[in-house]
Amino acid sequence: MTASWVAIGSIKDIPRQGARCVKNGDMTVAIFRTADDRVFALEDKCPHRNGPLSQGIVHGGCVTCPLHNWVISLETGEAQGADEGETRAFPVKLEGETVFLALAG
Repeated sequence: MTASWVAIGSIKDIPRQGARCVKNGDMTVAIFRTADDRVFALEDKCPHRNGPLSQGIVHGGCVTCPLHNWVISLETGEAQGADEGETRAFPVKLEGETVFLALAG
């Protein structure tokens, strides 16, 4: 399967240490921005109970789920600490101020 890069907006549209969501068919993808302007993309559901990661707290390279405080790596989508599971991570890149998301085509 080939991935295609899709421009999804400006980094300025994503608050620092926050997220914005985009739809990919039936799936919602959360685009996260860290305090140092790195961008990451994860499916917007925690592997624990499908909590909305986009509404969680972004800290360092992780996001904490707002439902049960699971900490998820923004880079890999893997649960941290003693928790187990992962959510789907997507390639994302920044060109100038434009954020691009790689979607399977």
